[in-house]
Amino acid sequence: MPTTMGLAAIVGPYPVCLVSAMNLDVNTLFLVTIYVEAILGLLLLFAWVQNTAITAVAWWGFAHLLRAASVMLFGMFGTVSDIISIDVANALLFTAFAVTWTGARVFDQRRPLPVLMFAGAVLWVVASRIPAFDAWEVRVLLSSGIITAYTWATAYEFWRGRNEALVSRWPAIFMLFAHGSLYLLRTPFGAMLPWSPTGKEVFESVWMTVLSFEALLFTIAIAFILLAMAKERTEHRHKTAALVDPLTGIANRRAFLQDGEAQLKRQASDPRPTAVMLIDLDNFKSINDRFGHAIGDRVLQIFAEVAGGCMRRIDLFGRLGGEEFAALLLDTARDRAMAIGEQIRARFAEATRDVDGRPVVATVSIGVVVSHDAGLDLSALLAQADHALYRAKDSGRDRIEIASIELILDRAKRGAADLLGAGARSPEAKSAA
Repeated sequence: MPTTMGLAAIVGPYPVCLVSAMNLDVNTLFLVTIYVEAILGLLLLFAWVQNTAITAVAWWGFAHLLRAASVMLFGMFGTVSDIISIDVANALLFTAFAVTWTGARVFDQRRPLPVLMFAGAVLWVVASRIPAFDAWEVRVLLSSGIITAYTWATAYEFWRGRNEALVSRWPAIFMLFAHGSLYLLRTPFGAMLPWSPTGKEVFESVWMTVLSFEALLFTIAIAFILLAMAKERTEHRHKTAALVDPLTGIANRRAFLQDGEAQLKRQASDPRPTAVMLIDLDNFKSINDRFGHAIGDRVLQIFAEVAGGCMRRIDLFGRLGGEEFAALLLDTARDRAMAIGEQIRARFAEATRDVDGRPVVATVSIGVVVSHDAGLDLSALLAQADHALYRAKDSGRDRIEIASIELILDRAKRGAADLLGAGARSPEAKSAA
């Protein structure tokens, strides 16, 4: 089989039909392709070295390097054995697409599947030993089918992880699906093309030229899209880390106040009862002193799990700092808020009867305020809930108190009395007396 026809029939994404369209000889085209793939692979590996946490980038980098190696072997067609320039080259090419698919699995925290990763290459090597496989149409059909399968599998992996808010995931899915679909068109288009010893008709085919340009542009575009996905995830994780309490995994003070204010503003046009809870673990310092900080941290984690399990997904729950937590319960009236608070209190006491073999039996005090006024901001509601929490602490702890105007006035009177008492005991007051 002549060199040009053999390459046009066998080479997956790099047919030499670009030669006439670009006025390039075969060697120049293959050199450009090798350089592009190698540079993209090294670029992705360099990006991975800068942030080794996202290992998928390394997989994608090696995939491009494998494609560069396969194209280099394709370019040696006619000067070396067909086993190297066709069989081994295609096996490397299929493995490159499989490594890209594996990188997509790793990107979404799924384990690699080595058997499936090398299945395409093994299938090609085995099939190439079968005499019936020498037919040109059969080879194109098998090679296109293998590459399409891996390409669509990669798109599917990204689709499975679509719950993660990454904008660049969607163009990756579209491009991979479209690229796989175009690969399936290679077989019918290739069958319609006339065969000649020189392969001139193949080179002049408009369809093959379009498919070849698409393949070259795809390999460049997908590299930058995958790199954008990795960068976007890194930025998303940094942003999330700034808004999540590292110990309990729930919202931190900044995130709770920010999301809470936004939620109250959204429902300002349609006011509904909103409950705010301020929760404090009782005698938490003594727990750390008696059982150690490791047990204390575990108690905080248990509380976050218990309290979070008592709330709905639409409710906001966060750690304000230390042993103090807060919750914003949307569309929740007084009775329901008190019921949720009691559920949290009882379940937490039960859950801490035994903490890693230690009888902690921790309790919480909860202050609740229920608002029907859309004009109140979160800070005002937290201040009222704090009055109720103070009353719960002052009344013996391990209880729930709900804020009322009488309770707030009582707290204010106590604060004023404390200030007056402190003033009477000051040296200036004694001197005046």
